[in-house]
Amino acid sequence: MRRLVLGSLLGACALVGVALAERMSVQVQDGQVRATPSFLGAVVAKLPYGASVEAQPAQNGWMQVQTPTGQQGWMSAASLTTKKIVMTAGAGGASGASSDELALAGKGFNSDVEKQFKKQNPSVNFAAVDQMAKIKIAPQEMQLFLAAGSVKPPTGGAK
Repeated sequence: MRRLVLGSLLGACALVGVALAERMSVQVQDGQVRATPSFLGAVVAKLPYGASVEAQPAQNGWMQVQTPTGQQGWMSAASLTTKKIVMTAGAGGASGASSDELALAGKGFNSDVEKQFKKQNPSVNFAAVDQMAKIKIAPQEMQLFLAAGSVKPPTGGAK
C-alpha cells in the first residue's frame, strides 16, 4: 500500500513539474544554453532565433530549459519570449539586431535612451566603450581563463 501511495505522489509531482513548464521561443540570434544559471557557466548548446524550448519559471533572471533535442540547461530570461516566433520566407531571421541589442532593448535600453545618456554625460569616453564592446572572447578561452584563476561563482560557474 505504501508503495502505491508513494508511486502516486511521485507521479503527481512529475505532472506538476510538467504543468509548470511553459513553451517559449528564443528571441536572440544566438541563444546560449548554459550548464549553470550564470553567464560564466559552460555553454552546453546553442539555439537559433525562433527555436522553441520548454522553460520552468524564472529564478533570478534565469530559466531552466529543455531544448527540442532534449538537452537541459539554463538560459537568460531576457533571451526568451512567450510569443511564438514564426519565420517566414525572405524574412532573413532576426530583426537585424544583435543578441546584445535585443537583450538591452528588453531592459528598456534603445538608441533614444543612449542619445539621452550621452547628452547628460558628455565627459564619458564612448569611443572606448564602443571599442570594448567589440572584444569577442571564445567560450573555450573564457573557460580556460576562469579555471586558471580558480573562479567559481556561487551559482555554479565554469564546469
